[in-house]
Amino acid sequence: ARRLGVAKSTAHRLLTTLVSRGVVEQDTASGKYRLGIHLFELGQLVLQRNELRRRSTTLLEELRELSGWTVHLSIAQGADTLFLERLPTLRGMQVMREFRRRWPLHATSSGKAICAYDPEATAARVEAGFPAFTPHTIRSEKAFAAELAKVRSRGYATSREELMADLASVAAPVLDLHGVAIAAISITGSVSELADARDRQVRLVTAAAKRLSQVMLTPDTTGPH
Repeated sequence: ARRLGVAKSTAHRLLTTLVSRGVVEQDTASGKYRLGIHLFELGQLVLQRNELRRRSTTLLEELRELSGWTVHLSIAQGADTLFLERLPTLRGMQVMREFRRRWPLHATSSGKAICAYDPEATAARVEAGFPAFTPHTIRSEKAFAAELAKVRSRGYATSREELMADLASVAAPVLDLHGVAIAAISITGSVSELADARDRQVRLVTAAAKRLSQVMLTPDTTGPH
């Protein structure tokens, strides 16, 4: 009530309505409120209707099988990377101990791959700053710009213990007709795995991203209308 600037009775009435719709749940023991399971259902519906995610499913499954790594499909949301899809492997789950749908763009290979080809995403991250997660995380606008230039020259991005210890990833951008990144595909594993098979993993992820770029340029005749 205080944060919204409304009366407590108004806040309570709003919560009661949200509870009745399943959007919010009340703990009977503590009386406190939490997000309801209906939000999960709505989130799943959004994902099912997302054209990018739907049209990439088979391609991502193939990439996971070929690479043996955990595969992610992500987009930029403001200053963050938002993972639309995650196809895990056991090894990938062991290395990425904490999975979130959203991480800052500068700390992931996906985020860097997107920012290298999306000035708006880059500007959003620069404005938000560069929080550090490990000693290897990018911490300044100058370092970020240098990294993005490197991504553009190679066509792919890497992350090596920039988000978590022993976590490595490689990502490539999915580009629209104008060469702007609409998403990124990444594969995630351990630092030693990336060192041992970097060239192969780079080839796999860049090929997958190019294929999805082509797929997204063709009319979708199978999805909902």
